[in-house]
Order: sequence, then structure tokens, then C-alpha cells
Amino acid sequence: MSSRTDSGVPLRVVFLGSDGIALPMLDWIVNQAVGKVVIAGVFTQPDRPAGRGQKALPNAIKGWAVKHGFPVFQPERIDVGVGGKLLDLKPDLSLVMAYGHILRDDFIGIPRLGTLNLHTSLLPKYRGASPIQTAIAADEKESGVTLMRIIRALDAGPIADREVVRIESADTALELEARLSNACVPLMARAISRLLEGALEFAEQNPNIASYCRRLSKEDGALDFGRPAAELAARIRGLYPWPGCVIELGGVKIKLGLAEAKSDLPPELAERAAQAGIASAPGTVMGQTHEGLWMATGQGFVILQRLQRPGGRMLPALEFLRGFVVEAGWIVTSNVMAPLVAAQPFPHRPR
Repeated sequence: MSSRTDSGVPLRVVFLGSDGIALPMLDWIVNQAVGKVVIAGVFTQPDRPAGRGQKALPNAIKGWAVKHGFPVFQPERIDVGVGGKLLDLKPDLSLVMAYGHILRDDFIGIPRLGTLNLHTSLLPKYRGASPIQTAIAADEKESGVTLMRIIRALDAGPIADREVVRIESADTALELEARLSNACVPLMARAISRLLEGALEFAEQNPNIASYCRRLSKEDGALDFGRPAAELAARIRGLYPWPGCVIELGGVKIKLGLAEAKSDLPPELAERAAQAGIASAPGTVMGQTHEGLWMATGQGFVILQRLQRPGGRMLPALEFLRGFVVEAGWIVTSNVMAPLVAAQPFPHRPR
């Protein structure tokens, strides 16, 4: 891969993205890569209705670009005319992260050094739309950011580098996303240096170990208490804050924000349940301790540690239970949990 080292002219990079996850990396380019990289322009999604008033608002990437005075383009789709705008910017490289548009082959091929993508998984695992949430829900112990060249197949391009991030036992998608966001900085610092030296190399992915995740919906917040506690706790953490796992307690839909799995009840709780004649059938509320609200599952017990009632705030379990009575012995209805991971791409589902 050729470079611009000989002339000393910085790389002209066009960024394509629509999510604030890219902001630490963009700030690094502006503040730390001076003389090596210049942002020639930014492509992002059009302003969308948001909030109670449904007023069209810019996303975080547009706000960042306007603040720094970079040209901003917000096409509804990538067509030939949009390719002409990219060509006018004379980019050496296009860099994509969480853009939200499928890119045409002719658009991908415009930059001299190609089009690279930052994907928030350790490819070839979790190709697709929800790698952060799915990695936690699958109870992975690590995730990361992968820098790859874009090709037509879904997240299947050759890999240049990756930055590994550990998944902690109490991580929700919110905490993991923040660490992955910061992990883009050292990854891009290495990549830019190698690009300038003409030494950025790529390795093909192994398709035989690839897995796929899909776009999530509100229906994915359903829980089946016949499943093992470890699976339920991981799903609750992975799907917070969106779409959020929801159960019904006393006729009220309660959103869950954090959970932990245990193999056995603590002795005092087991004794109280036995005295009250409460069997540990899946979905049964077993009672509460300082750790949270205990529920029986198909294998072990899940402790609900953060809960939120409609219109309220997400609260630690003990604080929540001071204002919302939940009785031991209540049975929570189970619902089918749709798979989040597959060995092949999921069929497209209309939004």
C-alpha cells in the first residue's frame, strides 16, 4: 500500500459515521495527529426527529464536524451523485464507523488508499449490527475493535489490526461501548503510522469461524426463565440500555438494568422459602437480600440488581423495592427469547 511519506503531505481522510462512539478517535485525529492526518469532510446520517417534540436534530458526529468547521454531507442514500461529492474531496482514505448506510462498490473504491472500517468486535466473531450487545449477552470475556478493509460481503473484509478489550462481570452495553470507543484511539494511532510508512498489511478472515448478530428490536427484551440463570443475567446486561429486558411484576412492566447468576439460594432465603411453601419453579420470585431480588430459573437463580418502573429512574434493587412491593412466591411469565447469534447472516427484517 503506497503512502505520502515522501512528500510529507498529511493523509486526507474522509470520515463516515453517525454515532458518538467515534468521537474519542476523531478528537485524537484533530488534536494528536496534526501534520499526519487532515479531515477532508464528514458524511453522516440526515437529522432525525428525536425527543418528545420530535424535532429534527443532528447526531453527535454532525455536531462535532460543525464545531470543527469540517464540510458535512448528509445523504439519505449513497448514489452516483454522492460519489461525486466524495471524489471532489480528493481523499487518500475513507474511514467508516457506525455509519448506517450500505456503501456502493464504486464509492468504496474512490480513495487512493481504499475504504477502511472500524467494527466493534473481534472479527470474524459477531459480524453485523449489534456486536457490543451480543458479545455481552453471549457471556464473552473479551471484545474489541477491528480495523478492516470494506468489501461487499458483510464485515468480511481483510483485517489490518485490532485492539482487545476485556468484558468485566458487571458490564452492560453502556460500559463496554465506552471502553471500545476509547480503544479506537491506539488502534488508529498504529494504523496511521503504518499507512504513512506504506506498511499497513491485511490478513484475510477465516470464514469457517465467523458468526453473525442482527439488528435488535424491543421484542428482544423478552426473558424465558426456563433458561439457565447465567444466560439470563448476561442477556439482561447486554441489552441494557436498549432495547432493555422487561418483566411484569404485579401487573407492571419493569425494565431490568443489571443481573447476576448464582447456583444456589443463600441459606436464610432458602429457609424462608421452605417455610412459606415456595417451590423454585422457573420464574418464581424467591425473595430479596442485600444483593437484590432473587428469581428461580431453569438452572440456578438470577439476582435482579437494578430495576426501573414506567416513568421512573433505573434504581438499585433495594431502593426500588422500598417503593414497589414484590412478594415472594409471585410467578413471572416467561416468553420466547429469539437467538441473537447465528452461523449465517440473519434474514433482513424491515424496521
